[in-house]
Amino acid sequence: MLTDGFGRLGPAVRATLEGTDAAALTWRPAPGANTLAWLVWHIARVQDAQVAPLAGVEQAWTADGWADRFGLPFDRDATGYGQSADEVAQVTAPADLLLAYLDAATAQTLAYLERVDDDDLGVVVDESWDPPVTLGVRLVSILDDCAQHVGQAAYLRGLLPGDVAPA
Repeated sequence: MLTDGFGRLGPAVRATLEGTDAAALTWRPAPGANTLAWLVWHIARVQDAQVAPLAGVEQAWTADGWADRFGLPFDRDATGYGQSADEVAQVTAPADLLLAYLDAATAQTLAYLERVDDDDLGVVVDESWDPPVTLGVRLVSILDDCAQHVGQAAYLRGLLPGDVAPA
């Protein structure tokens, strides 16, 4: 189920971004709202930054040069969590770059999931919570967060005004 769930993120985001340009990717329905570009970047960053340590690998963001390709003015470990409206506006990447990074993060997640078996899902990975968090719960939490942001992106796409919406 986890493989299926993470595997659905890319196609859903791809459908949401189809035909978008810079104006659509950076449009906001209100001054403090997230943009499509930020939401997709954040989906990939959250997945990458949280799954990589579980898998015992370096994040694709740094290992594969995505941080340099994006050239964002944030710390290299930024994932978008807690960012201001001004920081959200600084994510201005084109759709092909956003999708390529999401694909890389998802490929790394799917490769990890191939190594995970049922017994692994019950292993505690974070003792700082009550109750402690197991691998299964953490993976579901990551997937849930990503899926919610995919839904937000799809909704935002539907709000695009005629002068920015793809034809």
